[in-house]
Amino acid sequence: MRFVSFEAQGLPTYGVWNDENSWIQAPADFVAQYPDLKAVIAAGQLDALEAVARAQGQVVQARQAHLLPVVPNPGKIFCVGLNYKNHVAEMKRADAPYPAIFTRFADSLNAHGAPLPKPAATVCFDYEGELAIIIGKGGRHIRQVDAWDHIAGYACFNDATARDWQRHTHQWTPGKNFPATGPLGPFMATRKAIPDITQLTLETRLNGAVMQHASVADLIFTVPVIIEYLSNFTNLSAGDVIATGTPGGVGDKRQPPAYMHVGDVIEVEITGLGRLRNAVVDAA
Repeated sequence: MRFVSFEAQGLPTYGVWNDENSWIQAPADFVAQYPDLKAVIAAGQLDALEAVARAQGQVVQARQAHLLPVVPNPGKIFCVGLNYKNHVAEMKRADAPYPAIFTRFADSLNAHGAPLPKPAATVCFDYEGELAIIIGKGGRHIRQVDAWDHIAGYACFNDATARDWQRHTHQWTPGKNFPATGPLGPFMATRKAIPDITQLTLETRLNGAVMQHASVADLIFTVPVIIEYLSNFTNLSAGDVIATGTPGGVGDKRQPPAYMHVGDVIEVEITGLGRLRNAVVDAA
């Protein structure tokens, strides 16, 4: 099952991903009960959404609407840094005993197909293709053995980063939170639809050239480890997003650097999760 959030006739709504060019909008009475996809996830009603949308929903053409981030309003967005060996090596960092965690704000998210604004304040605008997890069932002190039961689904993510701002201090937050610099989508595939994430391949392309290519099996800190670690210091809630880290090949460490510029097209594609595509524009 694949789900999307989108705006139709000026109003935010959600439904089922049909294909790149059309989506099936949830019926009005269902939306009245569950006002957004996060509410559907929290209520454990994704199966019901699939059934009612296909039985009673209206097909919306992409030309009549535009996508939103899969979950437009997550309560929390966690990102894991330095979580692939080849990225740790290119960043010249030592191995760490715990995941490197930083956060994003909800207004830093963006959607598939939307313009990706390059901040005027940076000259080092970099891509980071990642697998994102959407939490389905919240909780504290979640054990690794139980972690999979807390996942609603997965999506592609681009943790676009202003590298110069990231390096202002040892805190990464400024470089990671310029508005609309974190595309998430194009859809969320449920955990049942992706039974084994270690079989997924992630690829990032800049203007068609492959910049990152890795297996999700290469994660240093696995998904259960990440969920256990996060839930030990904070409550995880339905709709929360966890970006699991980017592999080697970032533009910042290439010679010469391969940053994103106005007019570029950046794509993140993961097996079974579609292709997240954005064109870089001037934020001004």
